[in-house]
This record gives sequence, structure tokens and C-alpha cells, in this order.
Amino acid sequence: MKKKILVSVLTAALVLGTLTGCGAGKKDDSTITVAASATPHAEILEQVKPILAEQGYTLEVTVFNDYVQPNQVVESGEFDANYFQHIPYLNSFNEEQGTHLLNAGGIHYEPFGIYPGTKGSLSDIAEGDTIAVPNDTTNEARALLLLQDNGILTLKEGVGLEATVRDIEENPYNVEIQELEAAQVPRVKDEVAFMVLNGNYAMEAGFSVAKDAVAFEQSDSEAAKTYVNVIAVKEGNENNAGIQALVNALKSNTIKEYINNTYDGGVIPFE
Repeated sequence: MKKKILVSVLTAALVLGTLTGCGAGKKDDSTITVAASATPHAEILEQVKPILAEQGYTLEVTVFNDYVQPNQVVESGEFDANYFQHIPYLNSFNEEQGTHLLNAGGIHYEPFGIYPGTKGSLSDIAEGDTIAVPNDTTNEARALLLLQDNGILTLKEGVGLEATVRDIEENPYNVEIQELEAAQVPRVKDEVAFMVLNGNYAMEAGFSVAKDAVAFEQSDSEAAKTYVNVIAVKEGNENNAGIQALVNALKSNTIKEYINNTYDGGVIPFE
């Protein structure tokens, strides 16, 4: 799921290839039903089908274009699992809706990156440089944490994903943090030394994480661990054989290779 909760758009190919009907239900113990958003989740699940077939499982994937129904149909037992959301959204949904959904396994994350503006390498950073970051709470914190991970600044201990510019404790380069609405950050490319962007806005602006980012969130970063996209199931089903087979298949080298070769760094397998 993107860093902002966005509505997925169904493409004709996905409708034909993965839409099996919102009433899809579990047929027997060898059938695994999963509710997913279109990109990249359903696309990744399509690659898992042959792996599970070798183990005797049939994977049925249904694409949803909202972020409410996939949780509702897992809570009701109509589907075995879903794949579309990160952990903060899952926790928030449980709290607000009274559902009992659990993370059965982290699969991928969509990384924040530092992108070049007037400078092309972090080694070129100089006294007083300006760095543009998103100004909304979650995305700004991720941006600041990424800057900290790359030695640009130091935040107060323990602020984590609630960090703001007021939490900068050390600023050895005296960089100026320019806070902008996320969609506006790429527009100041020629006015700032660097920009910190979340994946969807970077891709919309024509940037490739793999080719253009001078640094990006690693799988062991606090943000990646927090915003990893997960397989979610109803409490009590997390150890079911089919769910374990699904998670293991999604974390297989075959699927990691598919993700790395397909999404140009915009989607990264979670280790």
C-alpha cells in the first residue's frame, strides 16, 4: 500500500487475470482465497500461483478497489487472507472497526528515497544546503529518519516515526529543511540540493528508486519495518498450513527476484 491511502484502479488485464468475484469463498482446505489491491499486490500473487500449485494448493485472488472490504471479508471468514496494507493501517482498522486481524507475514515495502536536486551525490552536501521533505506527519518523520540514517542530521532519541524538524538535535551541515506538501516536493528539484520523496510521488514525477535515488530506506530501517506490507488474516488462522505456505511462497527467492526485476526499486522484498 502506498504511504498515503490511495484508491487502486483496476486495469483490464487485472480484471481478466485476477478478478474472481467478490463472493469468492473457500472451497476446501487446498484452496487459499486472498483479497488484494491491484498493484503490486495482485500482480505478485499471480506469480505465486505456480509455486503453491506444486504444493497442492489453489490460490484464488480477488482484486478490490477499496481499503475496507478486503479487511471485512477476512474478518467474516469469506476470505482466508488479504494483501494490500501496512501494519499501521491494519492496527488502526482493528481499533476503529473492532476487527481481529493479525499480521501473518511481512512481504514487501515501498521505500522513501533521497533524490538529487542541484546536487547528485550526498558526498557533495555543503554548509547551508536546502533539502525538501513532505510536511505531513508520517512522511516527514520517514524523511528525517532517512536523512539521519545517511549522516545528514541527528534526531532526539526515541522520537521515531513522530519526528518533526523540531526534533533535530544535531545539524552538522546546518541544512535547511524545506517542508512542502508531498506532491509539491518534486517541483522544487532545481531549487534545492536534495529532495526526500515517498515512492508513489517519486514514480509520478518520473524518478526511479533504483536508478535515481542517492539513498533509500533499507529493510532493517525503522520505517521499513513499520510500513512493510503484510499478509493479514483473522486471529487464530495465522498458523494454518495454507497461510504458512502462502507466506513462505511470497518470501521465496523466486518472488524476490520477480519483485526486484519488475518494480525498478519501487517495491522491495522485506527480509
